[in-house]
Amino acid sequence: MRRLDSILVDRIAAGEVVERPASVVKELVENAIDAGAVSIEVAIEAGGRRLIRVIDDGHGMGPEDLDLAVERHATSKLPDGDLGRIVSLGFRGEALPSIGAVARLAITSRRAEDRAGTNLVVDAGIKATLRPASGPRGTRIEVTDLFSATPARLKFLKSDRAETAAISEILRRLAVAQPGIRFTLRTENGNPTVFPAESEPGPAAFLRRLGAVLGVDFPPNAVPLALAREGFSLEGHIGLPTFHRGTASHIHFCVNGRPVRDRLLLGAVRGAYADTMSADRHPVLALALACAPDLVDVNVHPAKTEVRFRDPGLVRALVVSAIHESLRRVGARSSTTGAARTLDALRPGGAGGFSLHSGAAAYPRPAGADTYRVATPSFAAPAGWRAPDRDRSGFSDTPQASFAAEFVPPGADSRASAEPQEPVSDHPLGAARAQLHETYIVAQTTDGIVIVDQHAAHERLVYERLKRERAEGGVARQGLLIPDVVEMAPAEADRLIAAAEDLERLGLTLEAFGPGAVLVRAVPSALSGGSVKNLVLDVLDALDASGVEEGGLVGTGDPLSRRLDAILSRMSCHGSIRAGRRLRAEEMNALLREMEATENSGQCNHGRPTFVTLKLSDIERLFGRR
Repeated sequence: MRRLDSILVDRIAAGEVVERPASVVKELVENAIDAGAVSIEVAIEAGGRRLIRVIDDGHGMGPEDLDLAVERHATSKLPDGDLGRIVSLGFRGEALPSIGAVARLAITSRRAEDRAGTNLVVDAGIKATLRPASGPRGTRIEVTDLFSATPARLKFLKSDRAETAAISEILRRLAVAQPGIRFTLRTENGNPTVFPAESEPGPAAFLRRLGAVLGVDFPPNAVPLALAREGFSLEGHIGLPTFHRGTASHIHFCVNGRPVRDRLLLGAVRGAYADTMSADRHPVLALALACAPDLVDVNVHPAKTEVRFRDPGLVRALVVSAIHESLRRVGARSSTTGAARTLDALRPGGAGGFSLHSGAAAYPRPAGADTYRVATPSFAAPAGWRAPDRDRSGFSDTPQASFAAEFVPPGADSRASAEPQEPVSDHPLGAARAQLHETYIVAQTTDGIVIVDQHAAHERLVYERLKRERAEGGVARQGLLIPDVVEMAPAEADRLIAAAEDLERLGLTLEAFGPGAVLVRAVPSALSGGSVKNLVLDVLDALDASGVEEGGLVGTGDPLSRRLDAILSRMSCHGSIRAGRRLRAEEMNALLREMEATENSGQCNHGRPTFVTLKLSDIERLFGRR
């Protein structure tokens, strides 16, 4: 046995702090933030292997502090030694000595009251003497030849591009957490990435910073969020359920100004969006949680990216409640990116292969053919029409006549055949003007058109109605005059009977009817008139799926409640109007009005949009009018 020398000990300890170039950038930028900097510039070469330079305009350090800063476990951030009340991003005093143990570290720093600055170099753990140096107030740190003292670590680094991307992600997360600071990232190739400082705090400034970090599409698709409860204050902006991504990289959390990746917070967000977004998609959002330092422990992870709350249940409930309330206030609103994709497909050379032709010469008219003009379609509701009762579906199963526009020969008065049309000025989703392919409703608004997927929209409306009834004491049921017998495999029948008590609360009354069969005595009133067998089989599928997923999310709420909601979601899909169903004008308008009055109506139960809005100005640009 022998005692290891101090340099080797430092190199071993550095493995926990300095994993890759991004770790170095994180530690140095956090030190700059703790020093009160309002402008931080990061420059890298070769993905940070060859050079990492961080320049800030913070308070700076004097000679004595600089000499002590590169010693292990030396810090100015714990004046009273209380780990329970940490208010700074750094506090362990490990970053600079760890970096100096595995690379060449050069620091130049000056305080405002000093006439000259101080320079110190640490090369592979060997500290040089202090030297005077010139420079502005603040600190300049250069890290060169990272892992030169431990070359085996270089084999585990990724490509320069991947390491640069990791550094960029670190700065993006710090930029979200600190909107009042200007961040700049310079690389060998391309223009620098700059996040300008927001001079005035507040939701508007935070949203501007989020637009710079998350992209220009985020602000028009974001919803503000603010809620306080029992010492915790939550603020931020969350994306609409139809504005989502394939990975969770666009979910940002910060706690007391510290970017974190916390499983509790992530689970709460997933649970809050579970009812409005597909399981394979992820929301885009940024949440800032503030609390007293003694209510959260940040000393639980070497990289300080995880935290532990004193009351995790309270925090989870706060996040879920805030997101639910913000989404509830949205009403009938859908992502703008759906319209953008539609317009891109319609433009010449777009994904849809659509091309624009000017003039009638592109389509020669047969010789002797008459010229026809289109009459105004008569899609309006009859006089005296009113919005449907929220407790009635408002839809008929009777096949209706086609709503296709009628062609009339020249000289005929098209106005004579037109009925009074539903006014568009009074309704956000406008008035129905046509039904396309018995699937999509086209409505006219004051400044454009809305295209509605009738099945997806009605599915959401039925689902919200069923959920509301369940919350108010039980789903209304319709007894069957003649009970229906549904046959299936014995194991499937057993699963249904085992869940009969829960299904009773959802308006579905079942009894065992011998091996491999169930007797259905009542169905939810909102779903009456459909196939009882198909409804039961859909419920069986939902039971299987909810059983698999019951423990899948962390902190998403009551498993039974999630299970019942999953069954209601499957039921509503079964009971909604289908694609291929013709609707009368009053039925289409009834659907639009109920969408406007129903929360979460902008997306179906699977997270897909229920409608797309196209502005008149965008349509005019398609035809070269703008």
